[in-house]
Amino acid sequence: MKKYIGWVIVGTLVLYLISIPVPTILGPATLLGWLVPVLMWPALGKGARNQALLLLITGVLLIAFAAFQGVFIGWQKIFTTNLPLLAMFVAVSFLALTNTGIENRPLPQGKRALAVTAFSTHLLGAVINLSVLFVFGDRLSKNGILTKNQASVLARSFCSAAWWSPFFVATGVALTYAPGMSWHQTLIPGAMMSLLAVGYSIVEVSFFKKELFSGYPFRVETMIVPTFLASVVLGVHYLQPDINILTIICLIAPMGAVMFMKFRPRTTALRDFIHMKLLSVSSQFALFLAAGVFSAGIKSMIRVYPALFSLEGSVLTPGLMSVILSVMIVIGIAGVHPVVSISIAGPLLLPLNPHPSQLGFLFLSCWAISTACSPLSGVGLALVGRYQVSPKVILRNNWLYAAVMWAAASTVCNLFFIH
Repeated sequence: MKKYIGWVIVGTLVLYLISIPVPTILGPATLLGWLVPVLMWPALGKGARNQALLLLITGVLLIAFAAFQGVFIGWQKIFTTNLPLLAMFVAVSFLALTNTGIENRPLPQGKRALAVTAFSTHLLGAVINLSVLFVFGDRLSKNGILTKNQASVLARSFCSAAWWSPFFVATGVALTYAPGMSWHQTLIPGAMMSLLAVGYSIVEVSFFKKELFSGYPFRVETMIVPTFLASVVLGVHYLQPDINILTIICLIAPMGAVMFMKFRPRTTALRDFIHMKLLSVSSQFALFLAAGVFSAGIKSMIRVYPALFSLEGSVLTPGLMSVILSVMIVIGIAGVHPVVSISIAGPLLLPLNPHPSQLGFLFLSCWAISTACSPLSGVGLALVGRYQVSPKVILRNNWLYAAVMWAAASTVCNLFFIH
């Protein structure tokens, strides 16, 4: 049965897209989505299983308790909350087919190599996502080991794209849990934060670290694919603003991947990718679907005890926003996936009637900072497991970065969204 999982994952994406004009198809799309973690459960990592199981059980208990009290929010809200995110995740996964692979050119060294590596990782990762980290990491590592400076630059440069890239799942999460958020309104402050994050890392390594930095041998043609795809998404979103940007990405990403894929023959490469590589998103299916149930449980309890969770009269002031962001970052660094903390914060903060894009920027900041600084995030685990970077080194190298980015994000949010 495992050999068909890839097609079940693709089927989830296809049926979700069909369900947009034909809502009755949402049921079969949801069924396929939930079938993925059920069939892949034994193959999931222990951490993913435990976290998904905890979220799922807690969510079910909260929903059951609320139902006993006469409050039931409906099956669709329970099981389909994060389905659009999973469809997007599947769509952007196909962009791994556009990787150019590892080259044999000598590694450049020095400050220029550092800057080129940081911005290349950021811009390519903004579209092609996590696979770029492996392409760069494999090329930079010596005997499978990255230096602490290389690890920091790659992680920060990649994760900071979450502040602005529509191809990052972080954007989909923010759009889901901050209803009414406009991606256009978070683009400029997000781009400012990403430039600050990358610039901070370049300055830190260039002037405060003594180690000579060996960088990636960048070529201009590697930017063709991300530039084209980003331009198409922005163009379509500008011409058809009524179409959800998640939907645009779900359509454009797979088509762009097939158009620019580097492997031949295309049909064989695509089939192999679906059969083998696409299975790697199974853990995301388990976590995101379980987080959706957990969020539904939180929403149910808010309806049961509205006075207990009511923040009526409160205002999402700059100080409160900063405190909430700091808590979410600390929780994220401790190993809790950002989608979990966001699924909790969203329902609690919405009664404050915050600026939707302000709330979305808060979620994007949490994602960008915590995933770059945690040894237990997907990026952190990749550095630890694949490139033998010590978890202690990751924490020690990034605590000041996290604090500076938290302060900067709080300031930028205040400037753009709070009047």
